[in-house]
Amino acid sequence: MKRIVLTFAFTACCAGIFAQEIYSLKQCIETGLERNYSIRMVRNEELITANNATPGNAGYLPTADLNASFSGTAHNYDNRLTDGGTEHLTGVHTETADAGLNLNWTAFDGFGIQAEYARLKELQRVGELNTRMTVEDFVAGIAGEYYNLVRQTIRLKNLRYAVSLSRERLRIVEERYSIGSVSRMDLQQAQVDFNADSSMLFTQFETLHSSRVRLNELMALEDVDRRIRIRDSVIDVNTLLNEQTLRDNMLSNNATLLASAKNKTLSELDYRKALSRNYPYVRLNAGYGYNGAWAGTGTTDLQQRLGLSYGLTVGFNLFDGLNRRREQRNARIQIQNSELRMQQLELSLRASHSNLWMAYRNNLDLWELEKENLVVAQENYAIAIERYRLGDLAGIELREAQNSLLEAEERRSIAEYNIKLCEISLLQLSGQVLKYLE
Repeated sequence: MKRIVLTFAFTACCAGIFAQEIYSLKQCIETGLERNYSIRMVRNEELITANNATPGNAGYLPTADLNASFSGTAHNYDNRLTDGGTEHLTGVHTETADAGLNLNWTAFDGFGIQAEYARLKELQRVGELNTRMTVEDFVAGIAGEYYNLVRQTIRLKNLRYAVSLSRERLRIVEERYSIGSVSRMDLQQAQVDFNADSSMLFTQFETLHSSRVRLNELMALEDVDRRIRIRDSVIDVNTLLNEQTLRDNMLSNNATLLASAKNKTLSELDYRKALSRNYPYVRLNAGYGYNGAWAGTGTTDLQQRLGLSYGLTVGFNLFDGLNRRREQRNARIQIQNSELRMQQLELSLRASHSNLWMAYRNNLDLWELEKENLVVAQENYAIAIERYRLGDLAGIELREAQNSLLEAEERRSIAEYNIKLCEISLLQLSGQVLKYLE
């Protein structure tokens, strides 16, 4: 009966595992790009900037208004005539009706319209860059969390192995204690070490769960507790990055740097728009309409007009309290600040690249060292457990060998994860982080 229950439980567990969808990094990124709320919002913001970049919004096109109105009055009149007589009128009604089409167009405003249209186009490009920066940040974040989940899964496997080693040690001690070859203190120490390793394993389950929930959150899955499985079981270390290539791509393709250059262009366009006030303006207007007036008194009962009206206005601002000059000075200062911000950003990017490259190379060296240490630790533990079975090694020495093995595995895993984080950050700086979608 017990065997049947265990078989059923194993089958149910396997069914649950195989029912889980397996996600690769590319699938995680694609799912997040489609569902993530921040990505969807920034794309909507980009659509707004695209909708705003029109000739009409810049002022190129005329405006046309169609309107109609009707009004009336009802008055009583008491008039004194020139011959000395009086005239008294009661309930005199006067009505007026208007209907017409009016067009207004600014034909020239000192090239301000052209500057505004160019500015709207630049804002559209800034919106595209903002979307790209948000997408790149998201891809870097989800890639980092994906590989964190891989690392935590590896650590869980290592801790399970550590628990199995402690269980084996406890089994050996229990057998020796039963025949009286070891003291109760040795048995209790083995039990304490086994419990300590089990406690670390339980804590790791919580860490693994938090990483999985964070990945589900980034992908905007409705069920954040969904027990997804990831395709990768190891962290693939890329040892082929080239420092100079990454630096060149950073200076030519970094989204933040490109956005800073666009901000400088916007400042220059603001200056051009301020200069437009140094020129005269030309405005045209035209209209076609009907006007009717019904009089309740007088010699004319109905007066009507139907026809075309047009006009031309040419103007020039002679003096505005020196505000025009002030705005132009401020616009030139803004151009200088934009240039300084771009230079500051470039210097900051160079510093970040240098630090990340140093960390990348350093962790590669550490990774190579830890791989060697792991081999030595495995061999050392194999010798230690064999000597322990023969009774030629104390429990505390076996525990030291076991801890050395676990620490070597942990250090190698951390080095691999740090290399991957440096790779992700370097690719993001160089504008190449979207390669994870390939």
